[in-house]
This record gives sequence, C-alpha cells and structure tokens, in this order.
Amino acid sequence: MNKTAEPVNGSYGEINGVTVTEEVIARLVKNAENGFPGAAFRTPGRPSRSNEPSHAVTVRLTDSELAAVMARAQRENRTRSEAIRAALAEWTRDAA
Repeated sequence: MNKTAEPVNGSYGEINGVTVTEEVIARLVKNAENGFPGAAFRTPGRPSRSNEPSHAVTVRLTDSELAAVMARAQRENRTRSEAIRAALAEWTRDAA
C-alpha cells in the first residue's frame, strides 16, 4: 500500500533547517524541470591523468613488498599509485 505524506500545519517537515512546504516543493520541481539553471555538474569519477585511456590493474604483493613500496612512497612524498607508476616507468625505460 502506498502512503502519501500529508502536511501538518502546511509543512512536510524540515530538511537542513528549511521548512518543506508546497511552495518549496514547487520551486524545486521548477528548477529540476529547467535543468537546474546556473548549476555546474562535473563528470562522475576520478579526474583523468592524461588524454589517453587508463586502466586499473590489480597486482598481488606480499606484506613485505607492499611495506617496501609504501616506505619508499612516503620517503619520496608520493602516493602508492604514484610510486608504482614511477617504478614501472623506470622499468619500461630500461627495457627499451
């Protein structure tokens, strides 16, 4: 059975300190129908690192391997991902 909310003394309650009335609901609906004028929406997900497509790759490391990666990353003030990418760049540069 569907229940419809009924206003009490003209209000449906409060959200973040704003009293929700029929007028407030009507403004929200109008904004939604107009595509939220003035609103800037960002693309969902993480920002791209480059113009090239990127891929997430899962690698299994032992506790000691991960500890070594994390220790070096911390010494070099890098994130784990940055440290692994730097190591891969060095490794692939040597192979060329």
